[in-house]
Amino acid sequence: MIGLRNLAFAIVFYGGSVPFVLMSPVAALFGQGALLGFARGWIGFHRWAARALLGIETRVEGDPHLATPALYAAKHQSMYETLELSRILNRPAIVMKQELADIPVWGWAARRYGVIVVDREASAGALRRMLREAKVALDAGRSIVIFPEGTRVAPGEQPPLKAGFAGLYQMLKLPVVPVALDSGVVWPRHGPKRPGVVTIRFGEAIPPGLPRKEAEALVHAAINALERA
Repeated sequence: MIGLRNLAFAIVFYGGSVPFVLMSPVAALFGQGALLGFARGWIGFHRWAARALLGIETRVEGDPHLATPALYAAKHQSMYETLELSRILNRPAIVMKQELADIPVWGWAARRYGVIVVDREASAGALRRMLREAKVALDAGRSIVIFPEGTRVAPGEQPPLKAGFAGLYQMLKLPVVPVALDSGVVWPRHGPKRPGVVTIRFGEAIPPGLPRKEAEALVHAAINALERA
């Protein structure tokens, strides 16, 4: 049954996503507002497909702190939370690896959407570019989502935070909302996806202005709050 669910999801979601990807540059020509609306439609399609075909639901715990823009630092275990956080947080700007932004067509549309591109080398120039792109998002009333561990990890893995998080935290002077999650249990990087509930837990906001090591320690502990020993 799980195999049939995965096959149905692959056919329906990935097949149905092709028109979205091909049409995204057209939507982008009508401005960022049109592209954001187009993206919301695709995210809604993903949520329906995950729930109806894979049997995956989302449980939100804690306060998402939606009243004012914030810097959200989230665990990253699958594609699932990338789209779910975009839905829950109402069109945030997401910090994205350079390699993804370089994908033809899709990468161009992603930049028009307002992603913030991060360079793995975390050079001074790259950090300045991140800051400029982040300020554009904030001026538009959008929050920022960063996956501070830098890449997807399997459940239980707790790598150290990358330098890009500290750079944004120190320069933007925003409160940080840590986000713990357990999507990798039902949506593993390798192997079939399984029915279940993904918990997305928003932690207490961490104030701006803390020393780097203290802020990193608080964020690291909070985003790993759902990790099983």
